[in-house]
Amino acid sequence: MMEQRRLFGTNGIRGIVNEDLTAKFALEIGQSIGTIFNNGRILLGRDGRSSGMLLSSAVASGLMSAGCSVYDIDMIPTPALQYATKTWRFDGGIVITASHNPPEYNGIKVMDADGIEISSEKEVEIEEIYYERRWRIAGWESIGKMNVKTGAIQDYKEAIKRHVDREKIERAQLKVVIDPANSVGALVSPSLLAELGCKVYTVNANIDGSFPGRNPEPTLESLGALCEAVRASRSNLGIAYDGDADRAIFVDETGQPHWGDKSFGIVEKFFLAENPGEKVVTPVSSSQMVNEIAEEYDGEVVWTKVGSTIVSRKMLEVNAKLGGEENGGIFYGPHLAVRDGAMTSALIVEILAKTGKKFSNLVKGLPTYYIHKDKVQCPNQVKQRVLERLLDETKEDRVETVDGVKIWFPDKSWILIRPSGTEPIFRLYSEAKTRRKTMNLISKYKFTLKRLIKSKL
Repeated sequence: MMEQRRLFGTNGIRGIVNEDLTAKFALEIGQSIGTIFNNGRILLGRDGRSSGMLLSSAVASGLMSAGCSVYDIDMIPTPALQYATKTWRFDGGIVITASHNPPEYNGIKVMDADGIEISSEKEVEIEEIYYERRWRIAGWESIGKMNVKTGAIQDYKEAIKRHVDREKIERAQLKVVIDPANSVGALVSPSLLAELGCKVYTVNANIDGSFPGRNPEPTLESLGALCEAVRASRSNLGIAYDGDADRAIFVDETGQPHWGDKSFGIVEKFFLAENPGEKVVTPVSSSQMVNEIAEEYDGEVVWTKVGSTIVSRKMLEVNAKLGGEENGGIFYGPHLAVRDGAMTSALIVEILAKTGKKFSNLVKGLPTYYIHKDKVQCPNQVKQRVLERLLDETKEDRVETVDGVKIWFPDKSWILIRPSGTEPIFRLYSEAKTRRKTMNLISKYKFTLKRLIKSKL
């Protein structure tokens, strides 16, 4: 029997296929999920990973065994499934995806009827059902039905179009290069932006579960082909998505890629200029820039733990229309309070069209901070002990513990060290007024972290 550990991480369940995530596990977790949805109607989709059909079929069988009816919509970006789950009034939704993880990984994200990932309380309930093996088994006459559903992507695109000024975008005649990482972003954004009036080019746009073009995580170092395509085509913008297209990273007209904190800052500034005084929700890993921009427009920043579900739920709680993360996730409440790569892309091209400015100039108009990120391998079973030792060693510093350990320094630079909820690693984020300081902070605390991990093994 599997060790009783948390199955759900920061964003659903993830693991290596046929090691952590077997067909048997997917079947049984499907039965456990189906039990809490109590004969409900569940929308089911997947990203472009090679293992998607294997796990999707197993989860569907588990759901039907528990009495739920399954509506399969095949390959689809996560935010498109979330939108359809809510607007089509399903009881829940499931997408088979490992988002930014390498191709050997896959995962299971579970959505509630509002299109947002289920609460941590429901995750714990599913885990308890799974470990205690008390999932519902429907009688032969009550087994759920398998159905095929179409039209979700078109509905999703039309909804996005309603939130932007289509005429201004069309008049701007923008040229955009899109890199969907050989995954499901290719099913939406190229046609969406073309329908908005942009001239669209693509790289890595054929769906291939082995991700031959680049890894599904759009790091600045992995976007060489996109940057070159932007320069070669003299485009106004480049856009790269992760594996399930809920995050977007942007490349300016010179071929320079920018971290997600820059695109979030641009959207925040434009949004608050039109909606002064509104709330903005963001995790503690985000730049101080978010606060500076909010102060300029009398906005209010609500800080949370890291995790897209936490941001989504907090947005609903405080009635915020905008949320964002430094990793390229932007949450636009008037559409749906989830991170959404296609919605973000439409907002950015609208800003370019309305302002008439280049993306690089919009970046220059933001407060100047530098963010650097890194990670250190750490077995899951020692994460908590390492975190406790780190807290003990930094107790003389100015420390915040909203999520992991965030250490502040007198010059307003900081470093955040937190255990990943999806992988056996610690993530490190640093921010300072100079790039050198961010690198130095990462280097220093990577050494500290490796020492602490070694002492616990």
